[in-house]
Amino acid sequence: MGQIEQGLERAMRTRPVPSSTEARLRFLLASHGGSTRRVAAVLGVSQRTVQRWVTKKSGARRPPGPLQVGAIEEAVLARWQPRVQARRRAQAEAEGFVFHTRARFGFAASAGSSDDPRVRWITQDLPGEVARELFAARDAGAGEQQQTVILARALGHAYFREWGRRAHGLHVAFSDVEFAEFSIG
Repeated sequence: MGQIEQGLERAMRTRPVPSSTEARLRFLLASHGGSTRRVAAVLGVSQRTVQRWVTKKSGARRPPGPLQVGAIEEAVLARWQPRVQARRRAQAEAEGFVFHTRARFGFAASAGSSDDPRVRWITQDLPGEVARELFAARDAGAGEQQQTVILARALGHAYFREWGRRAHGLHVAFSDVEFAEFSIG
């Protein structure tokens, strides 16, 4: 998962996701009414395996393996704060968001301009259309590269061309993202 995807995920939550595997298993059990059978079906393992993971008896307890830890994490992320995520997405699509980043920006512009790429800190309000485009790309399974292109186009228009008031024909290259944060609402 790239910096942009991580930033979007953080912006969609109001509470941190449980960090330990035990806490994640407790969350899955609570969200499935305490049923180890339903948790096992979600994770693709046997009910007995889930029971071994969550038992209080020290001799009978077995920790999940690396593949199962990944499946547990994915299941928790898919179920963590769904109403909050829907509300924050709707808000971002309606009102826009503030994008904070530190990345390398370069330009393709007319002769005489300084087009050498350099690292910049940028904080910019972006409209809801950009949020809709980013979420649609994420829902379609777009990777970090496509999301970077969407944000480069939006930042080029909003920040570098000042919403079309200057630097017509300037094309922005956005790469080496050190961090990406999104502030919604």
